[in-house]
Amino acid sequence: MEHPKLMIGIMEETEIHFSLNGNFALDKDGCIYTGRQTIQVTEGKILLNGNPMAGNELSFEPSEAETDAFMLYDVTIGIHFHWERKEHQLFKGALKFRMEEGRLHAINVLSLEDYLISVISSEMSATSSMELLKAHAITSRSWLIAQVVKGKEIRQSRENYQTIFETDEAYIRWWDREDHTLFDVCADDHCQRYQGITRQTSPLVEKAVNETSGVVLMVNGQVCDARFSKSCGGVSETFEKVWEPVVHPYLQAICDARSGGSGLDHGLIQEEKAQRWIRSSPDAFCNTTDHKVLSQVLNDYDQETTDFYRWKVNYSQEELAELIARKTGINFGEIIDLIPLERGHSGRIIQLEIVGTLRRRLYGKELEIRKILSNTHLYSSAFVVDTFELKDKIPGKFVLTGAGWGHGVGLCQIGAAMMGAEGYPHEAILKHYFVGAELIKAY
Repeated sequence: MEHPKLMIGIMEETEIHFSLNGNFALDKDGCIYTGRQTIQVTEGKILLNGNPMAGNELSFEPSEAETDAFMLYDVTIGIHFHWERKEHQLFKGALKFRMEEGRLHAINVLSLEDYLISVISSEMSATSSMELLKAHAITSRSWLIAQVVKGKEIRQSRENYQTIFETDEAYIRWWDREDHTLFDVCADDHCQRYQGITRQTSPLVEKAVNETSGVVLMVNGQVCDARFSKSCGGVSETFEKVWEPVVHPYLQAICDARSGGSGLDHGLIQEEKAQRWIRSSPDAFCNTTDHKVLSQVLNDYDQETTDFYRWKVNYSQEELAELIARKTGINFGEIIDLIPLERGHSGRIIQLEIVGTLRRRLYGKELEIRKILSNTHLYSSAFVVDTFELKDKIPGKFVLTGAGWGHGVGLCQIGAAMMGAEGYPHEAILKHYFVGAELIKAY
């Protein structure tokens, strides 16, 4: 396998301001551009600095790949998360613009290994332990190659890749590859957080990526679709509960406890046992308040969230009814109950029934539930519901008590950070979270 090149979608607007720091050749005419530029869509045509350009695509290639860079202004990061904001971002590699449906997509084209150096620094602190950085580099590399392969298979298949199943009684959706047809991956948390060379990396990150160059997780000759999230909450979730109903043997539920395993004995698919588990705080690698460990995984804006392992969210009747109506587009009336109909092995709710005075409806999968029950994203769908201030059987207050942060599939970043801090080598970290996978040098 050759060193892959990637196309990463950075932003989407009708007008984008950018700066070329160095000499960049435009593919249309070979002319050299440098300095501040503006590209926009007007009446279905691309204008570059006010001049109309033919076609629906432009590409700028750097003259010196190692030193030239480009800046994109006002890139939105943390889309739909509680810390969403805009920032200017600097990138290596080529810059491509594609127009689709009257909007411009800014796409960064560069090598996979250069991408990984940025991803590791963007996903976590560049001062993390070497074993954590190596584990994350291999996880991210494996996931990325698997996504490129999957994307090609979807585009080449005559079958419709369906992620939404809707009836009057139910709305089931998972969020994965359906959003990205113009590029391989996006730059936000939907895929892997990527911010170019905006934030300074470190020789340690480069060393971790270089020393694992080309190494991936594999099962039966296939590169693993190696997922990761911030905190599994004590037990990881299975792939098929969160995304399409395809069983990956290396993405099954594992207990994140040091003892290796009794967490699964809790049988968290059963409501009563899930209730007890989520209301407790059992031992797990990711059950930590150690600031030194957390700061390895969490950038400054991530540390604005203080509860990772167990958390609570409070809603009044008015707040919850308004939130659900706004997010679903359906007026349920007053909310009577939130009923888990299916839980995964981590206790995450996969199907939730919303019961109101006017109607009831089932929702899933886990991310859809998290989107409905928060202005941004609920930390996870592993939660239990308590109701208070009942009047005529209608609650006046709802308290959600939850476990973990994210979908919980695959590598648990906080758990892996703790394992690295306790001296586990990266091979052991990966084998803990991806049971049965082998480490293979693919290129």
